[in-house]
Amino acid sequence: MNFDELILERQSDRKYDASRAVEEEKLMECIISAGQAPSACNAQPWKFIIVRDSALKTQVCGCAVSMWLNKFCADAPAVVALVLEKPNFTSKIGSVLQGKEYTLIDVGIVAYHFCLKASNLGLGTCMVGWFNEKKVKKLLGVPSSKRVPLLITVGYRAGDLRKKVRKELSDIYSVDKY
Repeated sequence: MNFDELILERQSDRKYDASRAVEEEKLMECIISAGQAPSACNAQPWKFIIVRDSALKTQVCGCAVSMWLNKFCADAPAVVALVLEKPNFTSKIGSVLQGKEYTLIDVGIVAYHFCLKASNLGLGTCMVGWFNEKKVKKLLGVPSSKRVPLLITVGYRAGDLRKKVRKELSDIYSVDKY
């Protein structure tokens, strides 16, 4: 599919075909594509943990389910934890001097690269930010000094593509001034 089709195809999927496993090759293609994402000062401050073991995935998803949120997680055949790694020196200094969290920007970019590639391969994804990070880190053996800002559910979409509801174009840009 072309880029415009891909942008329209990618959505936050919350219904998966739980009976259909995601092929390891497709998950690796997503990781490889994500690894090509740009980052501040080429820091590449990320690591992906692919969770496919059913029992472990159930535990990780249990950390994301709260009240009405994220009940779909357990139906996803795979969950990917995105670990925020230590930035390189120049990125870290730049963040301090500019008062911007470049690593969080980088994580957003790499996560979207992953999700776009997944969509291109016929997979659905959803970025999940609401979860008990401390418990997820413990389950996945992530050092306490590191952060896990996102989980990404991955699987074959069981629902339909939804019509995207977006702001009017005139509300999202201006020229030369705010």
